[in-house]
Amino acid sequence: MAAAARRISSLLSRPLSLSPASASSLLSLGRNSSLERGSHGFSTAAAATEEPITPAVQINYTQLLINGQFVNSASGKTFPTLDPRTGDVIAHVAEGDAEDINRAVSAARKAFDEGPWPKMSAYERSRILLRFADLVEKHSDELAVLETWDNGKPYEQAAKAELPLFVRLFHYYAGWADKIHGLTVPADGPYHVQTLHEPIGVAGQIIPWNFPLIMFAWKVGPALACGNTIVLKTAEQTPLTAFYVAKLFHEAGLPPGVLNIVSGFGPTAGAALARHMDVDKIAFTGSTATGQIVLELAAKSNLKPVTLELGGKSPFIVCEDADVDKAVELAHFALFFNQGQCCCAGSRTFVHERVYDEFLEKSKARAMRRTVGDPFKSGVEQGPQIDSEQFEKVLRYIRSGVESSATLECGGGRLGSKGYYIQPTVFSNVQDDMLIAQDEIFGPVQSILKFNDLGDVIKRANATRYGLAAGVFTNNVNTANTLSRALRAGTVWVNCFDVFDAAIPFGGYKMSGIGREKGIYSLHNYLQVKAVVTPLENPAWL
Repeated sequence: MAAAARRISSLLSRPLSLSPASASSLLSLGRNSSLERGSHGFSTAAAATEEPITPAVQINYTQLLINGQFVNSASGKTFPTLDPRTGDVIAHVAEGDAEDINRAVSAARKAFDEGPWPKMSAYERSRILLRFADLVEKHSDELAVLETWDNGKPYEQAAKAELPLFVRLFHYYAGWADKIHGLTVPADGPYHVQTLHEPIGVAGQIIPWNFPLIMFAWKVGPALACGNTIVLKTAEQTPLTAFYVAKLFHEAGLPPGVLNIVSGFGPTAGAALARHMDVDKIAFTGSTATGQIVLELAAKSNLKPVTLELGGKSPFIVCEDADVDKAVELAHFALFFNQGQCCCAGSRTFVHERVYDEFLEKSKARAMRRTVGDPFKSGVEQGPQIDSEQFEKVLRYIRSGVESSATLECGGGRLGSKGYYIQPTVFSNVQDDMLIAQDEIFGPVQSILKFNDLGDVIKRANATRYGLAAGVFTNNVNTANTLSRALRAGTVWVNCFDVFDAAIPFGGYKMSGIGREKGIYSLHNYLQVKAVVTPLENPAWL
């Protein structure tokens, strides 16, 4: 740990002291009911108004990556990427548009049709993925600093949870590369029938800003393992780490044109990618409203298949037999993790009426102890929201909650005068028809609702257009089984939350998306199945 602290402090102009226990509960990017974080004895306001720590890393990659080369956009335009702690410009990044998407797709198409990648043995592809993962591990300190600087998430979260998971994801997909194969199928007659699992071709991928590196891994890992080529559009708020890791990919031996990265805006670069006639598949993570646009553009162009991982309004259900102290800590984590900017955040906290009052008071106290401040500072649990737009959106929802007669227990406002910090906010007496109980807020706002029996909470938990995830906290296995089967959500965490192992599939029901990320299921998104039928003459057996 001391050696790690020396490496990390060299990347910051002011030393960062790492606590051995910091982010220990996030090592698997999840938390279980037995993990509790101690309270902090200094105010959130003081932490948020200190002079920000200045990262000492250099920004080396701000151009588009097309056909293995970093190049300017065709228009020559750039746009600023901002530090959420201050609103100041970190760097100016190439602004790609439709012409740049065309160039990137042409490179990806040539790499797929003529290049070595799909013709390379699966074992060789896996070796490149493994070399890449090793290079990321070697450069993980710099990448964690860039991720925090560009996104605002706590450095300890990026360094101790997300970078290790990123590496693990590429190890996982490297392992799959040479295990993708078809079947021999018996037929009713003298025929030899086999299925081939073929790469789908050029994959267009659009990733969000809340977990830039993790979403890169979720998309790029399975697509490359299956032998595809890629055009990836970054979120305009957080382009920096994608360019950095793309450089490492080429150091690992990835052929030119296999991975192309365009930074730009949704209505220009994103739309051009979704409707491109030479893109064979689109994968998108983001809001449900944007996902609907992506699906429409894909359908109206070449009817390319689409994978969507979209919004959520996940219930977190605290049953009457719960250990309240543990339930409070887990529900707090489920909502406030990553500044509340998590599609599967447990943003509707349903609490049984027998433990509601105790749970509410302890949840309020825990939120008031939450440390908000410069995400580079050791011990900080919550950094700023991503940008001014998201910041204002969250504050509008808080005002809506107050105007709807929910009880504002704590928080509700801005912290400091610079950057996009918001006080950890808790509402009680929340009703199902309030906007704060229906809409995806994507911020540090906990809504606590009361229920009286399982039938009641199942009906209410499912009464949403979303179905991404759910949490259940109970000591009764029968209750856990009842809820986990009744809740219409793609993931149900029982006595844990946000456990994102590489092998666990993730995706939603209803308007939370189409398809699954991670695990074996993610490979299906990037493969075509072909049946090959050959007659047999005088077969010895069928």
